[in-house]
Amino acid sequence: MQAIVHDRYGSPDTLRLRELATPTIGPHEVLIRVRAAGLHPGDLFAVLGSPFPVRLATGLRRPRHGVPGFDVAGTVEAVGSAVTHLRAGDEVFGAGNGTCAERVRATADLVVAKPTSIGFEEAAAIPTSALAALHGLRDAGGLQPGQRLLVNGASGGVGTFAVQIGKILGAEVTGVCSTANVELVRSLGAARVVDYTREDFTVGVDRYDLILDNIENRPLSAVRRALTPGGTLVLNSGTGATGMRMLARLVWPIVLSPFTSHRLRRFISNPNCADLEWLAKRAAEGSLRPIIGSRYRLAETADALRLIESGRSRGKVVVTVAAG
Repeated sequence: MQAIVHDRYGSPDTLRLRELATPTIGPHEVLIRVRAAGLHPGDLFAVLGSPFPVRLATGLRRPRHGVPGFDVAGTVEAVGSAVTHLRAGDEVFGAGNGTCAERVRATADLVVAKPTSIGFEEAAAIPTSALAALHGLRDAGGLQPGQRLLVNGASGGVGTFAVQIGKILGAEVTGVCSTANVELVRSLGAARVVDYTREDFTVGVDRYDLILDNIENRPLSAVRRALTPGGTLVLNSGTGATGMRMLARLVWPIVLSPFTSHRLRRFISNPNCADLEWLAKRAAEGSLRPIIGSRYRLAETADALRLIESGRSRGKVVVTVAAG
């Protein structure tokens, strides 16, 4: 099978298209013929080997697996002996390991049936980013119906899902984005859209019960001014700093939280079957719409990751692996 591979950490230039053996599956796994793979910043970090903590999962000195990609949509080709809820021929989406390849093995409990109403590319765009939005709002943020929610970075991969999920959960949603994306964010259900090139949400008069900050491009003290008393700030960006500065930025809000009237939260989003099913149901009924800003072929995976590295991607970046 063909796959995108890197043998050492570095820029996306290290990626090469190669022939690899088809993965062998275990009792609780499935083999998926990949139709599309969704990419996100975590895939870029895995290729770069930076920030350094990602190497605890990917390999300290060199990539342990070497094929990027976690999000997948495709067709089941084989199932492990212990798998009872899936069978060959099922169209599925979910989380795998090394999805920028023609075949991938995945834990059966981390893939679910693809809604027939959406295509493989749309399905591949969902898992990591939509789960992050759901976990950030529902679990870390405790979002309740009727609350006022602000999403900073509302036109990105997580942000486009967060605007929609916020509305599904009953919040009044404000999205922050650039001029070019105002109409997109409004079309996703935002009651109000702040164009950051013209307005700074941290100095306005509006206050929010929950802020999901996917950018973290404002001082923490400034963002907190936009919260209601007792409001919650969920921080969801690991970029923009390195070394000890990055560590301080990640840890400081958690240290500060017990000493303020605000709840300051970071979170880890792990895939699970129940939440993938929840997302699938909303996609099937049309209340959750994946926004794909850019599509690439498998051989162009490096270009896809360069776009993510630039910080100029809109919605989701998807790699089409097999057509038809």
